[in-house]
Amino acid sequence: MLRGPRAIFKRDFKKFLSTPVLIISSLLIPVMYLVLFGSAIGGALTHVPVGVVQEAPPYNDTPLFTSAAYQLNHISQGSNNDAEKLLDVTVYTDEAVAKQDLNNGKISAVIVFPSSVSNDNAVRVYVDSSDSVTPPVIVAAVNSILQSLGAHNPVTVDDIYGDITYIQFFGVGVIVMAIFSSTSFGGGIALIKDRENGIHEGYLVTPVKRSSIVLGIISSGTVRACIAGFVIFWIDLLATGITLQSFQDFLLVLLVIFVISVGVTSFVVSFATRFSSQQEYGPVIAFFNITLFMTSGAFYPVIAMPGWLRWITVINPEYYGISALRSIVLKNQGLNVIWMDLVALIIFSSLMIIIGVVTFKRTLE
Repeated sequence: MLRGPRAIFKRDFKKFLSTPVLIISSLLIPVMYLVLFGSAIGGALTHVPVGVVQEAPPYNDTPLFTSAAYQLNHISQGSNNDAEKLLDVTVYTDEAVAKQDLNNGKISAVIVFPSSVSNDNAVRVYVDSSDSVTPPVIVAAVNSILQSLGAHNPVTVDDIYGDITYIQFFGVGVIVMAIFSSTSFGGGIALIKDRENGIHEGYLVTPVKRSSIVLGIISSGTVRACIAGFVIFWIDLLATGITLQSFQDFLLVLLVIFVISVGVTSFVVSFATRFSSQQEYGPVIAFFNITLFMTSGAFYPVIAMPGWLRWITVINPEYYGISALRSIVLKNQGLNVIWMDLVALIIFSSLMIIIGVVTFKRTLE
C-alpha cells in the first residue's frame, strides 16, 4: 500500500536534490527577506538634504541663523562618535532659489529663519511631503535646535504637496510590481516553456534570426507589462484618491510605464535565457523580485536605508521607475525632473537587450 507513495516520494526528492538552484533558493529567499526587509523598513534617516536661508532684508546674518545652521549640520543619529549625520545642510542666500531646488527634488526641506531676533517671528519649514517619514524628522530636528539655543520662535510647517497618505506613497510602487509580475510570469516563463518544447531550436532552420526571437519576446512581454501597469495605475488612482493635474501628466505616466516595461522585460528575458527549465527559473526570479522591490523605495524612502543597501538602488531599474512615477503623480513634476530617471532606464534596457541577445545565442550554440 505504501509502495506507490514511497516511489513518488523518492522520485520527487531526487529531483529536488539534483537541482542545486532550487535548494539554494529555498534557503536563501527567507534569509533575504530577513536581511532586506529588516534593513529597508524602519531604518534611521541619515544625510537628509535640506536648505537653510534667512529672510531678507536685512542681509546680515543673525546669530540665530548662524548658530542654527551650524547646529543643524552637525546633528547625528545616535550618541557614539561613529554616528552618521542626520542632515546635510546647504546654506542659501535667496529663498526663491531654495524653494526652486525643493520643488525640483534636490533637497527635502527649506528652513527659513526670520531676519529679526525677536522670538515672535516664526521659523518657516517647507517640506517635501511625498513621504510620511522624512518631514517629522526634519521638523523635530528644527525644534530641538531652537530649544538648545534658547530660542522660543514658533515653527510653522508647510507640506508643499499636501497630506500624502502611506497608501498613496506605496500605491505607486504597486504599479511597478504589477509590471514585474506580468513580465516574469509572461515573457520569462514563455521563453523557457518554448525551449522545453523545442520551439526555439526549430527556428534554427528557418530565416528567423536568434536576435529576432529575443526582440520579439521582449516586445510581446513589454505590451503585456504595459497593459498590467496601466490597469493598476487606474486602480491606484481610484483606490487612493489621487488626481492628475493635467493631460500632460497623464502622457508622462504612460511614457514612464512604457520605459519601465521595456527595462524590466528586457532584464527578465535576458535572465531567462540562462535557464532551461521553469523549476530552476521560478525560485531565482522570485529572489530577484524580492531584492529589486525591497530596495526600490516602494515600501520606505531609500534615504532611510543603510549605505550598503542604497548602492543596490543605483543599478535597480524599479527604483528609477518608482521615482519618476512619484514625481509625476504625487508632486506634479515634469520632464525637467524625471529625465535622469528615464535616461537610467533607457541605458539599463539597452544593456539588457544586448545581454539577452548574446546570451540566447550562446545557449543555442
